[in-house]
Amino acid sequence: MAVLKNKSRGKFIVLEGLDGSGQTTQALKLRDFLLEKNLKVHLTKEPTDSLIGGLIRSQLRQYWKSSQECLQLLFAADRSFHLEKEILPLLKKGVNVICDRYLFSSLAYGALEIKDKNWLWEINRQFLLPDLIIFLKVPAKTCLVRIKNNRFERTLFEKENILKEVLKNYLDLKKKFQNFFIVEGNKSPELVFEEIKEILKKTLPDLFLSPRNC
Repeated sequence: MAVLKNKSRGKFIVLEGLDGSGQTTQALKLRDFLLEKNLKVHLTKEPTDSLIGGLIRSQLRQYWKSSQECLQLLFAADRSFHLEKEILPLLKKGVNVICDRYLFSSLAYGALEIKDKNWLWEINRQFLLPDLIIFLKVPAKTCLVRIKNNRFERTLFEKENILKEVLKNYLDLKKKFQNFFIVEGNKSPELVFEEIKEILKKTLPDLFLSPRNC
């Protein structure tokens, strides 16, 4: 699984969470924090804004329907394009890349309906492994309240029973990746980010010491 380690100058950091967990808010905070440290940083997301990403979002919003296998192949294609055209070139230039969702979303959400779990892992196996993965752990019910308060519509997976299963899948991923950290996200955004900063400093201390990023 994800055997390709990052050998570039830039660091690759991924934030994950259930829909409504606040990972987008924390990704923005992390970007601003690194910029304040005079580090080169780029914030991106998945699905991307590419044509493939548009197809994915339209299915998540239930404007059209395909098999789950087709959806996961679209995610993989979008991720491959994302890495090739955006993430890898920036990392090689020494830019630190923050990604709001990555292949772990595919593994956690895709496992709900994909019977062949080995196939799901296989189509994601050759993608780059992040230097740091931060998962915001928030109860499914809380996520749905946040979604209701901030959006006009729900997407394909935004139901409490579904999100509970996704949460279990994410927690299982923790066992498979040493650089996968869980942060309790059911707190104020400021307290959540303080914990993220501590993890960042302990896990990637050279990010702040090396002149290569200045």
